[in-house]
Parts: sequence; structure tokens; C-alpha cells
Amino acid sequence: MAAMLDHVVSQVLTLHVRLLACCERLAANTDSEALHDLRIALRRLRSLLRPLRGLPGVEQLEEAAKALGTLTTPLRDREVLAAELVARGHLQAGQLRLQGRATTFAGVASSEQLKRVLLILDAFPLFLRAAEREGLVENLCARIDKRLQKQWKKLADALQDPDHDRHRLRLLIKRVRYGDEAYPQLDHAGNKLQRLLKKAQSDLGDWHDRWQWLLQVREHSDLAQCKLGWEQQLAAAEGKSDITLEALHEALERR
Repeated sequence: MAAMLDHVVSQVLTLHVRLLACCERLAANTDSEALHDLRIALRRLRSLLRPLRGLPGVEQLEEAAKALGTLTTPLRDREVLAAELVARGHLQAGQLRLQGRATTFAGVASSEQLKRVLLILDAFPLFLRAAEREGLVENLCARIDKRLQKQWKKLADALQDPDHDRHRLRLLIKRVRYGDEAYPQLDHAGNKLQRLLKKAQSDLGDWHDRWQWLLQVREHSDLAQCKLGWEQQLAAAEGKSDITLEALHEALERR
């Protein structure tokens, strides 16, 4: 129990430092990956927290992290679309979506959502230690293990559905993948299964990007020139992801 709590506290401190660094990078507009790195750290934090529900401070930190994710999702989506347009040679359309990036980054760095996450994170290790003294973290390892197992079962059940929802599968795969990485000592996925999860997430991510971009074609005339190419890529991504998902389904059945 003590070892698991020490692990959680260590991870919290590490992610706190990463988020602080991302905040400084955003404020100074030092590089184009600052927002992406902040979102990765945030995703890892939420994966660490999900199996801890019921402990003091977890609900508040989860809500704060979710709010920050909601703030940054459309900003990151716009960055990804801009990079795609530039890569296709549509520089004007790409640059249009990057206008004001420094102001946008600074806005995230000074946002109430980020301030709240950092404020709660600063006190969160103290909450955990207080919970330990009150006897609230007994059987913590078993509790975390049980909740992670439920996530794996949800994914396995979803993969068995012949009419599976790719968007939901993408979210479930992210959840089990990052949950496994948050608690590696529980050994829910070996290297081969982790590679399959990563590939499935990547394949579905390619599909999701094209699906989103095609929705935007209806509202933005400067994207019309990409429509045919994205439709072809969407179909290819669907086929590729289906093959990976079948391999993942078979691997989970053997797990």
C-alpha cells in the first residue's frame, strides 16, 4: 500500500513540474509543441486520477483537468489542421489558422483553468498523505487494479461489437493505454499489447482527423480543395484501423 501511494505521489509531482514547464513555454511562446506537451501531461494526470476516485481532492482535480482539456482541445485541433494544410501546400489557409498563436498560448498560460489545475496539484500530495493517516488508502493497490480491469473489460466488450463506434473505441484505447502506463507495476499489458494499443490509437487518430476536417469543409470554403484527398484518406484509415482493431481484439482474447 505504502509503495503504491509513494508511486502516485511521485507521479503527481512529476506531472506538476511538467505542467509548470509547459505553462512557461506557452507564456513565452518558445516552441510549437508546448500546447501538445501540456495536453499529454494533462492526459497522463487524468489517467493517474481515474482509478483513485473516492480519495480526497481527486474529484476537484479531475474536474479542473477536464475543464483545461475542454479549453485546449479546439486550439490543438486548429494547430493540427494548420500543419496539414501547410504540408499540402496550402500556405495561406494554414497560416490563417496560426494567426495570433502567441496570444492564444499566452491566454492558455494565464487561464483560470490552468491556474486551478496547478493550485490543486500543489496541495494534492498533502491530501494523499492525510488520507493515508486517516486510513483511507487501505488496499489501494487492489482498488486501482480492479478499476483498471474494468477499463480493459469495457474495451474488450466494445471490440466484440461488429458495429463498433470508432470514436468511442479511440477513447477507450487511450484510457487503457495511459492507465497501464500510469501504473506499470500492475502489468496489465506487455510490450506487444502496448504496441498494438499505440498503433490502434494512431490509426484511429488518423481517421478522426480526416473525419473532423471533412465536417469543416462544409463551413470553410478554403478547405474545399482538400475534400477529395481527405475522403480517400478517410476510407484508407478506416480499412487500416479495422485490421489493427482485429489484431487488438485477438490479443485481448489471449490476454
